[in-house]
Amino acid sequence: MTGLEDKYIIKNNKRLRYGYTTGSCAAGATRGAARMLLSGEALSEVELQTPKGITLNLQLHDITRGETHVSCAVQKDAGDDPDTTNGILVYAKVEKISAEAAKNIIDNQNTDSKKVIIHSSIILDGGVGVGRVTKPGLSQKVGEAAINPVPKAMILREAEEAAQEYDYEGYLKITISVPEGEEISKKTFNPRLGIIGGISILGTSGIVEPMSERALIASIQVEMKQHFCQGENYILVTPGNYGADYLREHMTIPFENNIKCSNYVGETIDMAIDMGVKGILFVAHIGKFVKVAAGIMNTHSHCADGRMEVLCASAIRAGGTLECAREILEAGTTDEALAVIDRYGILEETMAIVMEKIQFYLDHRSYEQILLGAVVFSNVYGLLGQTRDARKLMGAIQEQADAKTDKL
Repeated sequence: MTGLEDKYIIKNNKRLRYGYTTGSCAAGATRGAARMLLSGEALSEVELQTPKGITLNLQLHDITRGETHVSCAVQKDAGDDPDTTNGILVYAKVEKISAEAAKNIIDNQNTDSKKVIIHSSIILDGGVGVGRVTKPGLSQKVGEAAINPVPKAMILREAEEAAQEYDYEGYLKITISVPEGEEISKKTFNPRLGIIGGISILGTSGIVEPMSERALIASIQVEMKQHFCQGENYILVTPGNYGADYLREHMTIPFENNIKCSNYVGETIDMAIDMGVKGILFVAHIGKFVKVAAGIMNTHSHCADGRMEVLCASAIRAGGTLECAREILEAGTTDEALAVIDRYGILEETMAIVMEKIQFYLDHRSYEQILLGAVVFSNVYGLLGQTRDARKLMGAIQEQADAKTDKL
């Protein structure tokens, strides 16, 4: 019994159960290891109060004990969320160290590649499988382990409470490790964020909500902030892999700088404005971005479709016949619809109208506070069009990339 048995959401007519974060795993393992070390008692489980207000009952695994240290692990349970870290073991090793040893650790930090987290008489660091930050713009300093602020506070709280409860006044060193972390990190955003060697210890509430949109949007915000903090005032955004592939194969601007926004076009614009970004260029497949021409800012099919309706209306405005309109509406994919429009000889005119509407709704979302544009393509037809401000944004993105290269 974890304490989450009655916690779930209903989504798409399915009951999806909650889970708990790697941050809760790390804090739970720290609680267990610290209490066993300082009390001398054996524990098989711990209670953990999460920031969300839910109390978890967490089993402790792979317990090892020495005279001055205890190590144990908590297994991640992501609930019904499709999480790459589900089932992994997150370890905490808690050690008693002398004041001299603590001073040596602090004095011998390499400020460029490795820093520990210091809080009062507690030293916190990441071990095997926990990533290390190599670029500015994240909530951790360059050189620190990728342990996010809320998990860090949870871990330190558990160590402090144990020290107070058992009247321990010396130094403690905590090392969080994830044996599978380095391999799993290859499937995450971490390499793009400059976090190397493992996963991040994450969580803002301690609880995983199944298929949480908030978590995905937050990850987009983190990546955007990092680019912005590195001097990128103009951001290159692709909804998914198609856009990234098109950038790499058909455009000259640096494709490695792109941020993936998934379906969250509107939220991406909102975050950019709030952050102070000057402009965004979207490079997107017609299948997603034609929806923006109807003012649809979340392009997931469960939110809205309208692809054929937009193409049909635009084709009519471009001079298409009633029969052309019928054939577009009967198409199953955008490429099928484009084939119809092309056959009627109005593809270029139709795409010009679609680009005009995309620009209109991008500007409408932003209230024209920043420069926005889009390059839209098809895997079959290649480049279909670009909005009014796309070329200006391409130039700005190339200039900032060149300026960054010149500084190296």
